[in-house]
Amino acid sequence: MPQPHITAEQLTALLMQTGEAHHAAYIEADGADPEWAAWYSGHLQALLGDGLGRPITRSEIVYLLIKAQRDQDASGSEKPWTTYYADVILGQA
Repeated sequence: MPQPHITAEQLTALLMQTGEAHHAAYIEADGADPEWAAWYSGHLQALLGDGLGRPITRSEIVYLLIKAQRDQDASGSEKPWTTYYADVILGQA
């Protein structure tokens, strides 16, 4: 499997940037968006480029985001969501 070109810290920052952009886009709805993962996937795919060392589809990003959310909820982890999700996306969780 190819090695990522992006570090966990860089991906954490991209997730934070994406979260802020999403919040700004949905501010009128108080950030409420049941399809948040689909929105995030489009934003992240554009930002990631080949950062993961391989192509990644929006569908795969949605899957990884939902997996990260469910895993973090189930584990009770107190890591910041951005750090936890970055670890899942990079296969480090």
